[in-house]
Amino acid sequence: MRKNLILVITVVFCGLTIVLTSCKKGCTDHNALNYNSDAKKDDPNNPCVFAPVDESVITVSENITSNITWETGKVYILADRIVVTSGATLTIEPGVIVKGEAGTGPNATALIIARGAKILAQGTASEPIIFTSIADEIQPAQIESPNLPTDINGLWGGLIVLGNAKISAASGTEAQIEGIPASDTNGKYGGMDDLDNSGVIQYVSIRHGGANIGDGNEINGLTLGGVGSGTTIDHIEIVSNQDDGIEFFGGTVNVTDVVILNTGDDALDTDQGYSGTIDNFIVINAGDAAMELDGPEGVDLGNGNHTLRNGGINIEGGSELGDTDANTNVNLNNIYWFGFTAGSYANGVVFTELPSTTVEAPVFTSLQANIPAGDGITDYFLNGSDAAVTSAAFGTQTVGPDKSAFNNWSWTAIHSENYLSNF
Repeated sequence: MRKNLILVITVVFCGLTIVLTSCKKGCTDHNALNYNSDAKKDDPNNPCVFAPVDESVITVSENITSNITWETGKVYILADRIVVTSGATLTIEPGVIVKGEAGTGPNATALIIARGAKILAQGTASEPIIFTSIADEIQPAQIESPNLPTDINGLWGGLIVLGNAKISAASGTEAQIEGIPASDTNGKYGGMDDLDNSGVIQYVSIRHGGANIGDGNEINGLTLGGVGSGTTIDHIEIVSNQDDGIEFFGGTVNVTDVVILNTGDDALDTDQGYSGTIDNFIVINAGDAAMELDGPEGVDLGNGNHTLRNGGINIEGGSELGDTDANTNVNLNNIYWFGFTAGSYANGVVFTELPSTTVEAPVFTSLQANIPAGDGITDYFLNGSDAAVTSAAFGTQTVGPDKSAFNNWSWTAIHSENYLSNF
């Protein structure tokens, strides 16, 4: 074995003693595996050894200001609130895993697509894109988490997309999105371009989000603020978000094939004059309302008529069926509710303020529910909404979602709990 020795030579010259000491050699780099704290200089015969760099895991700590691609087979770590700024496009290839670091308040991690920016997150049925927490041990090519259950929430923020379409907010035609501090101007949304295009989001699963940034102020799984109809959004899964599953703040974007499991608040929430269509959706175990459908808050720009159709809602967790404001303008068509607890009417309130003063009255058609024996439709569907509802037991319903849209790629579909068995 080679040894480094300290050689001390003492020289006496004209009464002056000089001590010459040879330096001990070793690795002096603190980052090396073989770092030697006693070494004074590097040993060329025994160089520093470093741990291999995992190039499949990439930490993102700064805003994205130019076009960039996140590549298949890699994991991207959000170390902060990351913004794709105006003019930039973030492309996320199929199979990418995005993990948010833990944090609350101003340190809550999130991915924000600002007005004028684009996201091209185009997963596939065989390779979905997954947003989750750093605590999740999931790796590329996996769909089910190996360590986190489906009821853990609030571990990171969420995905926020902001656009230039019309909104009807109390603050006017522009607002600051909830969940983002007012000091961050990248949180602005709203405008006058209903055809605005924020990109493409397809085959995307968003999990374990909703970090709290203030008293009762959490981030939604997917937040859409003023997003225009030029944006494509389909095949979306939200699993265990502390706040809402998806919340629409105005805008005109259409969303199809959505499954939402275990939210702390509402599953689907529409606000500020949203005027798009939500088609083919499944809601399982919302913490509050399966659907909270609100009307304009400020000046009504005449764009608040929206549609929810071909849906299935399991309220076994005790959630409300849904509610509206007095000025909500919404059409509901081909929706099936089940999971009622006999005699538990308190959690069955629906459309608590059924609109009667809007220019275009809401339209409810082809609604069905599996009403418990001994209860009546009017025990659950209030304020005249019962007129559009018929009772249908499991297997006899003729309305509802096409659950095959979620096969193979969604955690909800492949989970051992078989969450979709009753749809």
